[in-house]
Amino acid sequence: MLKKILSKLPRKSQNTDSFDCGGVDSGNISTNFGNGIQTISCTNTFSSRLSVVKRVSSAVFPASIMTGVEAVEPHLSFKDVSNQQKQNLFISKLNMCCEVSDVNDPDKNSVEQDLKRQTLLELVDFVSTGSAKFTDPAIAAMSKMCSINLFRVFPPKCRSNSSGGEAEDEEPLFDPAWSHLQIVYELLLRFISYSNLDVKVAKKFVDHAFLLRLLDLFDSEDPRERDCLKTILHRIYGKFMVHRPFIRKAVSNIIYRFVFETERHNGIAELLEIFGSVISGFAFPLKEEHKIFLCRALIPLHKPKSVGIYHQQLTYCVVQFIDKDPKLACTVIKGLLKYWPVTNSQKELMFISELEEVLEMISLAEFQKIMVPLFRRIGSCLNSLHYQVAERAHLLWNNEHVLNLIAHNRQVIVPLVFSALERNSQNHWNQAVLNLTQNVKKVFYDMDEELVLACQRKLEEENSLSNAVAEKRRLTWERLENAASFQPPAVNVITPTNLVTCSVAC
Repeated sequence: MLKKILSKLPRKSQNTDSFDCGGVDSGNISTNFGNGIQTISCTNTFSSRLSVVKRVSSAVFPASIMTGVEAVEPHLSFKDVSNQQKQNLFISKLNMCCEVSDVNDPDKNSVEQDLKRQTLLELVDFVSTGSAKFTDPAIAAMSKMCSINLFRVFPPKCRSNSSGGEAEDEEPLFDPAWSHLQIVYELLLRFISYSNLDVKVAKKFVDHAFLLRLLDLFDSEDPRERDCLKTILHRIYGKFMVHRPFIRKAVSNIIYRFVFETERHNGIAELLEIFGSVISGFAFPLKEEHKIFLCRALIPLHKPKSVGIYHQQLTYCVVQFIDKDPKLACTVIKGLLKYWPVTNSQKELMFISELEEVLEMISLAEFQKIMVPLFRRIGSCLNSLHYQVAERAHLLWNNEHVLNLIAHNRQVIVPLVFSALERNSQNHWNQAVLNLTQNVKKVFYDMDEELVLACQRKLEEENSLSNAVAEKRRLTWERLENAASFQPPAVNVITPTNLVTCSVAC
């Protein structure tokens, strides 16, 4: 009786055309591998018609990244899969791009390189459309792919110059793998800039170790790579607020090592360019940490010989600090005087230009604290035999703010530089410098004629006194020479006859 009842029940159709990979019937066998990835075993008929879902071993997709993720054939296009599977395909493609090939041999693995490049471009387009969802597995796969492709050890530097960094007259070196690296950097930038990125989740993978390796890449000799890194690090600093103190400390350590140890680094200009915008965002009053960064990192950066490579960015950072707190102008000028070059005329020109920018922002009270040593140094620059240095020093008087500071303190400043101007008028070889000297003297005459005349009389008295001392010294030496030439040397040498013995035993 039971058999008759069961025979009348409708049987399930065996037509496989009614199934697809999106809905597998309950007759299929479900297996769970040790890596935590659940896979579905279809019949041979399903496997021949549908190839969307791919079984991938744990050796290719680690459990830490692919846990709970259905692995999809990475060679498929995003257009060929359903919306539910695009996220899994995104992770599969990221893991496929973790393979690094040797680009120095163009004939080797050319097919794999082209496939990887095409896959990276697909990933960039997918993220650009906003379709990607950066979950824990996706962020882990992204950070792993970027780490494997970007983080590397640079070859030893073979530059001829010993000053470190790229010299201004040298051609930059370009990385042969840039065609791939550029796309990886583009993908990393779009990941960091993604509007729906959960920073609390991403910071677990974009951690301190990741940031340190990223900062190491700033020593790349390829300027294109450093430019990409500059943009990425700036976005990270803006988005990951929790990492800001660590980034500032890490950059400070790079500067310390460059200034006090190696004097070799290619990315100081880019790092300073980032910090130029960072400093402009500091709140007032400045934290003590920020002031320490100025005194211990930025000001000592004036010391290396290669300062010309990054001096423009350095000046901008210094000016931003003074804009935040004008009282720091005195500290900056003291630092400039400490590291003022003596034999490097080009470096001296840069220092005078930076000094003028600082003086434009200094207050009268702060200027009075530093004006005596400052104008002693400017007086030396006025007398420089290098005509460009002498010209640049004279042109400070063309700045209205500087001239106003000098006018308010002319009783102190004019006596400091008047002697230098007089020496230029009498001895300097360059006609342009002589003309500028006459202009500065005329400015002083118009400012305070009595003070100038008093300085001139004092200078004449000092010259007369020095001439008298020099003449006296000459006559003294002349008498000594005459006495030595006419008086015979002593021949009678008194020799002791009785030596007194010491009564005390030593």
